[in-house]
Amino acid sequence: MTFEEVRAFALKLPGVTDGTAYGHPCLKAHGKFLTRVWDDGDTLVCPGVGFDERELLIEAEPETFFVTDHYRNYPYVLARLSRIDAGTVERFIERRWRATAPKKLLKAYDAETA
Repeated sequence: MTFEEVRAFALKLPGVTDGTAYGHPCLKAHGKFLTRVWDDGDTLVCPGVGFDERELLIEAEPETFFVTDHYRNYPYVLARLSRIDAGTVERFIERRWRATAPKKLLKAYDAETA
């Protein structure tokens, strides 16, 4: 998977826009950080992943998921796009999008996609 594929999926969700974070391309949802890619073009920053879930992901797939000291105290996990399946990325993106979306928008979106 590439960041362009992540971007194409995310931009289908209402309220998602392109942005920058620390001088790098990122995606925002409703003005809040959704995800970004590192300089290497292969590492996706995934916020909203709790510490327990993160540890399980890293333990289960250490070639795919990891964390650096910078993110250790925050609910984030890093994922290698070259190793992760698209469905997993889409679930991370949609979950984070849902966490940022206004309730009225979620209700309308869910009614439309049901």
